[in-house]
Amino acid sequence: MTELDPAPAAPTPPTRRRRVIEPGRNRVRTAITIVAFAGIYATLVLRLAWFGSIDMADASRSPAPPSIARPDILDRNGDLLARDIPSFSAFAEPRRIVDTDEAVEKILAVLPDLNARSLYQRLSGRSGFTWIKRSITAREQQALWEQGIPGVGFRRETRRLYPNGTAAAQVLGAVNIDNKGIAGIERWIDQSGFEVLQMAGLDLQRQDLEPVQLSIDLKVQHAFTDELRREIDRYKAVGGAGLVLDVTNGEVVSLVSLPDFDPNDATQAQKPENINRINVGVYEMGSTFKAMTTAMALDSGVFNIHSVLDASKPLSFGRFRINDFRGEKRPLNLPEAFLVSSNIAFGRMAMGVGVEGHKSFLRQLGQLDRLTTELPESASPIVPRNWQAVNTATIAFGHGLAVTPLQAAMGVGALVNGGRLIRPTFVKGTDPVARTIHDQAVTPETGEALRYLMRLNAISGSAKGANIEGYYIGGKTGTAEKVVNGRYDKSRVMTSFMGILPANDPKYLFLVILDEPKAVEGTHGFRTSGWNAVPAAGRILRRILPIMRMPPTMGNPPQPFPHTVAQRAYGLERLRMPASDAVLANY
Repeated sequence: MTELDPAPAAPTPPTRRRRVIEPGRNRVRTAITIVAFAGIYATLVLRLAWFGSIDMADASRSPAPPSIARPDILDRNGDLLARDIPSFSAFAEPRRIVDTDEAVEKILAVLPDLNARSLYQRLSGRSGFTWIKRSITAREQQALWEQGIPGVGFRRETRRLYPNGTAAAQVLGAVNIDNKGIAGIERWIDQSGFEVLQMAGLDLQRQDLEPVQLSIDLKVQHAFTDELRREIDRYKAVGGAGLVLDVTNGEVVSLVSLPDFDPNDATQAQKPENINRINVGVYEMGSTFKAMTTAMALDSGVFNIHSVLDASKPLSFGRFRINDFRGEKRPLNLPEAFLVSSNIAFGRMAMGVGVEGHKSFLRQLGQLDRLTTELPESASPIVPRNWQAVNTATIAFGHGLAVTPLQAAMGVGALVNGGRLIRPTFVKGTDPVARTIHDQAVTPETGEALRYLMRLNAISGSAKGANIEGYYIGGKTGTAEKVVNGRYDKSRVMTSFMGILPANDPKYLFLVILDEPKAVEGTHGFRTSGWNAVPAAGRILRRILPIMRMPPTMGNPPQPFPHTVAQRAYGLERLRMPASDAVLANY
């Protein structure tokens, strides 16, 4: 190694740097931390203040869609039956509730009917939304607002109000909590196109919608219901029903079904005991069906007003026998059979027409098919599966075929109005021509003969308890044993009276039904229609006829039954009234 090439020096180990924190930088970090904590605190304060200042506008953030206004419902005279009113619903956002115990305590102070445990469970969760209570009053909304509960808000809604309570409940129906129709006319409104508007999300107000005007007369409805309720109590019945039908156009002026319910409480609309007995109940209508059998027999040409039917002995079908309730046990001419309501005679009438002729006539009167009206609730008739001769014989006097009372009223209405079978309606002013099912269900002569017999029955037959001086009433009674567990129960009956006014040229048909009336003081142990439904109808008619602007008249119509008089029918002399009334002209 030379001097020119010195040996390499040993490597110097790296020197560790010393970290020095300057005093100025330390102060900056401290300031940043303080600012961060202050920001977080300010955010919490602002957030809590926002929770406490939620107003009605914030309710639109709730996930449920707002309820939509519905049209007013009016009676035939323009009186209000249903209307929307402002309402509120209270909701909560559980994840924004600060103190669940305090929130529950304050809410229950205003809404004590709520379940405390359920409310606590819902508010202690982490969901973004839950209802506290739907449809609260403005007073409850204000009281809850004044509690100042963070995470609680309100939504403006509409609530359906039925200002007349139970009046026409089964016709009006009800709406659910979202203001959508679930029964009756309310459901029909939705099905008629209003539901489409709701689904379209249109912001409709009550003022934007044309009211729905019903054929129901609120004053008649109230009086009918009030009187029928008294008759149910009088005869210790389990229920009852009634109907006023305009036979000239099919408009239902009154429909009563008891027990009824308050449509302001929608839950009552679904209870079985509150069914619409006129439109949904299916019953054997008893002897009121004999009006149809009489018309069928006369219209067929097989029988006439002078025909005689042997009612001296039972009508037999093998081991099955048809008897009369209180038999005359002798041959009866047709008017006599109508007056004493002979099952045997009417069975023979139907047998004379034949099974197929009988079925065809009843089908033509709309008794064998489901009757549809504006009311969504309706029932199909119960028709024999294997319709034989014995079925025709029993159906002739109202047993073995079950229909709705509205269906039966429609059929009899066609027989007395000149032969026009018109589908009933609950909406005023609908075109009766468009609802006419048959233009000539029976001949005019047949219709007149039936009206004559119904008037005769009100003078000297089973319907005389409903005859009112000054009114030309006609009618037919009916008593039917109820079917319980597939068998007739003799201890339970349904009685009815179907009347027409005026009998010579009917404008209205009246129906009164009592369900399971009892033998009470004054009925001499009887439960048949003549002892309860008929006098009940008389008292009801005395109450409602003046309301219907039908004052009594002094005298009877001239020549009310010209064709029947020309035939010299049995019983004409009975139509001569006592001196307190008038004597039929030209008799």
